[in-house]
Order: sequence, then structure tokens, then C-alpha cells
Amino acid sequence: MTTETLEFQAEARQLLQLMVHSIYSNKDIFLRELISNSSDALDKLRLAVLTGELEADTADLHIVLEVDAEARTLTVRDNGIGMSRDEVVALIGTIAKSGTAELLSRLKESKESAELIGQFGVGFYSTFMVADRVTLVTRRAGESEGTRWESAGEGTYTIEPVADAPQGTAVTVHLRPKDEEDALFDYADEWKIKEIVKKYSDFIAFPIRLGEQTLNSMKALWARPRSEVKDEEYTEFYRHISHDWTDPLETIQMRAEGTFEYEALLFIPSRAPHDLFQRDGRRGIQLYVKRVFIMDDSRELMPDYLRFVKGVVDAADLSLNISREILQQDRHIQLIRRRLAKKVLSTIKDLQAQQPEKYATLWREFGRAIKEGLLGEADDQKAILDVASFASTAGPEPTTLAAYVERMPEGQDEIYYMTGETRAQVENSPHMEAFTAKGYEVLLLTDPVDEIWVDAVPEYDGKKLQSIARGSVDLAAEPASEEKSGEFAPLLTWLGETLNDEVKEVRLSTRLTTSPACLVSDADDITPTLEKMYRAMGQQVPPVKRILELNPDHPLVTGLRAAHEQRADDPNLPETAELLYGTALLAEGGDLADPARFAKLLADRLARTV
Repeated sequence: MTTETLEFQAEARQLLQLMVHSIYSNKDIFLRELISNSSDALDKLRLAVLTGELEADTADLHIVLEVDAEARTLTVRDNGIGMSRDEVVALIGTIAKSGTAELLSRLKESKESAELIGQFGVGFYSTFMVADRVTLVTRRAGESEGTRWESAGEGTYTIEPVADAPQGTAVTVHLRPKDEEDALFDYADEWKIKEIVKKYSDFIAFPIRLGEQTLNSMKALWARPRSEVKDEEYTEFYRHISHDWTDPLETIQMRAEGTFEYEALLFIPSRAPHDLFQRDGRRGIQLYVKRVFIMDDSRELMPDYLRFVKGVVDAADLSLNISREILQQDRHIQLIRRRLAKKVLSTIKDLQAQQPEKYATLWREFGRAIKEGLLGEADDQKAILDVASFASTAGPEPTTLAAYVERMPEGQDEIYYMTGETRAQVENSPHMEAFTAKGYEVLLLTDPVDEIWVDAVPEYDGKKLQSIARGSVDLAAEPASEEKSGEFAPLLTWLGETLNDEVKEVRLSTRLTTSPACLVSDADDITPTLEKMYRAMGQQVPPVKRILELNPDHPLVTGLRAAHEQRADDPNLPETAELLYGTALLAEGGDLADPARFAKLLADRLARTV
């Protein structure tokens, strides 16, 4: 039989070196990861048999731990689905997961690998924290030949065919000498192994055997009354299904009885996963039917805007061979989805009212994702608006819409907001001037999704949402007099003609107090930021002209009006119009079409005044 020596992928080599020379304190997790991998393999085999994909004996699916104290080896063996040779190379020789660079960067900076290992799908590599050498023997169910893989974690591995390998996978860890100063315990000690299994893997649905003894209870936590489950048990179960090493922020247990029965155990994480905003990012809900694992990453059970929620749903009335296509149409699944979303949102509302620190953490980590629900989940829109919070000119802390409405002064009928890239940019925008002067509160919306959802939400609590940078906003004590409008009419007409390529209209403003001019989007036009977003996504969007508003009390504007009256044919006046438009564009953080020309015009004009 031919033995091949292959090199790990570059990222895998870097990760191996971090593991081999590990200074991380919690090395126990290597066994948790191996048991978790075995559990997944058993689930996959059982599901493949249920769906008719494979024929195999599933009467005694189990995980066996074998210890040889003299040889200092620990073997984790399962009779699950196993791997083919190509799968071994793909799954172990390569880190075929998104976020690899981020993982390596964070591992190098962190002294606690437990927070990261597993989260990126690379738990197998953690064995090299405790091993001089790792041997894996596997045979995929339905295939006749097995594969033997071995590595000392030094950049290469060997792989060879095995004729008589049993179905499933056996990982043998050749243990390093005990070194408690380096938190390297004796993992050939049966007592230590029992301690780890009890702590991290008690809830695994398959028996974990050490000799004649079964080490785990195999009790489904979601089926047990909450009063009988310790917080520590929930935490370890959360870590098992989420591959996160932090504690969950909140635990939610549900049980529905009657015509359609199901149980659910859900967790809200305390931090966002690295792939939260990646299209192919993992979703967190596992589907079981009568305690039988059916599918991981079930996107049909939770709205996409709640994709960060982890947990298990166990339905009593679904078919064991249900497919993703059937899930998408099944009315029971749709009912579960609605109820789960409603329960999660009500839990968030409870946190908001009763545990503001927890709520603040949740909204900081997941608020951007939750607001996506305002775009496509009409049934949830009111509940999402109730739990949402936003930055505001009222103070440094975020505010809810309900609190905003409570503070609205008499006579204010609209909820004012402005979108932008940063809080500082919005607060310093010329559009804010009259609102600041009048003491009106403005919501400061700086997440990219804010540009979109505000158009999908017409009102809250009977109050219309109004952008202070779109449409006409009249905050003046008195509208501009007809006399003033008449005085500026020739200038407005001339500026409209001169800047015709850039603006659709020039008009007097009631929203400016100190700036000479600002640019405003028409009520039905998309904003410049949204225009940029569409173009960044490759969509063709025609340029949208905006409205130039002038402050009739600003010296620059009154001086330009006088100059136009006295010398309308002065060749310098069109340049002044360009500079006026350019400064309005820059003041809101916009991009000049020709920065070099603007800089030259400004320099020439300044030179004449020196």
C-alpha cells in the first residue's frame, strides 16, 4: 500500500504551529471537540439511513473512549458516517471555512484559545495542544476501503489506504507528558476523562463509553423542566451547539402542546459571530424530530434577521425524512417560525425593560441584523420597532422610539431623523442647524440598513418618520415673506440655470441658520448614500439630481444676490456658484466630481483676497 506525504494548506500550517506551541490555559477542550465531531458523524449516518441515502446498521450508534496509560494514548472512536480519502484531505488538510485570516489574527492576539477554537470549524486542530502526534483511521459508510491519516503537526501529514478499517472514525492522540504548570493535565487518567465528559458532553445524544461504563446521561436538555437544569448545563449545551466559548446572554425555553407539539431551547449569544453579515454564514437552529437529529443550520425555523439565535427545535409531528424543500412549504414549520420570532422579540423587550445592561449588549452586537427585519417581516415590524434603539441628539445614550415620542413638544407631529456614515458627520451637518436652534430632537441613523428601512416604515405610534435631509421642512416661525422670495427670484433662477447639470432646483431654505447652503433630496428620491450602496453592489443607478437650498440671511448669499443684480454678466459669478455648490456638497460629506478644479477655483479666489 502506498503512503503519501502531503503538506498542509498555508493557513492550516500556521494554525498547527499555534496549537503545537500553545500557551493557552484550557487544553481540556480538545476532547470536547473530538466528541462533538463524533456526535456529528453519528447524526449524519442516522439521517442518511432515514432518508434512504445509505444502508447501514444504526441500532447501536455510540462513541468509545480508549485509554492506554502505558503507551500514553487516548482514542476517540465512533461508528458514524466516516470519511473518504478525499474528505480527509479536504476537511483536515485544509481549513475550508470563511474567516480563516481573522481566526489566525485573533488567535495570535488572544491567550485564551477556548474563546475561538470551534467557532471557525477547526476544532480538530486543538488536539495538537496536547499531542506529539495524532493518528486518524476512518472508513466512510458504504465504501470498502478506509484511510489512515497521521501528523506530528509540523507542516506535513501522511495518508494511506487501509483495507480492514471499521466503519466510522477513530482519532488516536499520542499524548505529551503531563505538565500541570502549562495546564497540560494527564489525559491518560480515566478520572480526568470522566470529569471532562461530564462537564462538556453530558447531553450528547449518543452513549459515550469508557470500558463498560457510559459516562453521559444523554438527556435532552430541551425536554427537561427548567427547574431541573442547572445554568451550567445550559451554558455547556450552548457552547456545544454554537462553538462559542462565552456564556449565552439569555436562555429561552418553549413548549407547545395541542394539535401540533414541539419543544425549543434557544440562546441569545453575548457577542456576534464573525460571519453574521456573510451571505454563507452559519445559522444557529438545529431541527430534531422526536429526539432524532434531522438537520443543522435550519434557516426555515427562524427569520433571517434573527439568524444569530442558536438552539434546538424538536418537533413531534414531522416526518423523519423531511427535506429542506418540504420545510419551506410546511405550514407547521411556518407556525413554529412565527412563534419563535415572537418569543425572541418579547424576550428582548423584557431585557430592555428589566435588564438594560443585557439589552445594551444585545443591541450593540445584533441591532444591525435585527433592523433588517423591518424590510421584509411585516408581521414583526411593530415588535421590532418597539425593541429598537437609536442614537439621538437628546444625549449620548440610545433612545427608543417610544421615549422619543414621549419627549416630543406640543405641535411636533413628526419623528425627525437623518442618515449618514457617522454620528459626528450627521451632528455637524448643515441640515441640523434649525432643528438644533429650535430644540427639536433628531435620530442619528448611521447603520447601512438605516438607509433602507426608513422607507419601509411610514410611521410609529401615529407619528410619521421624516428625514430632515429630504423633502421640504419648514421650522421657521413665519414662512419666508413674499417680498423676500421676490428679491431672490432672479438669483434662484440664474443659479438653477448655471448649476443645471448638478441640481434640479434652487430654493430658499428654512432649515439653515449659520451655513450658506445645503443639498436636499426630493421626497421621493433615493439618498446619495443609498445611491452609493447600490452602485457598490453592481446595480446601475441613474444619477439623481438634488435641490440646492440657500440661507437668505447668510452674507455670502446676500452678497451673491447683490453681485448678480449689479453685474449679471461677470465671468466670476459662475465660479462663485460652483464654489457655493461644492461647499454644500463637502459639508454633508459628499464627493466632488472634480476635486482638482474645485481646489483651483478656491485657491484662485483666496489669492485675490490676500
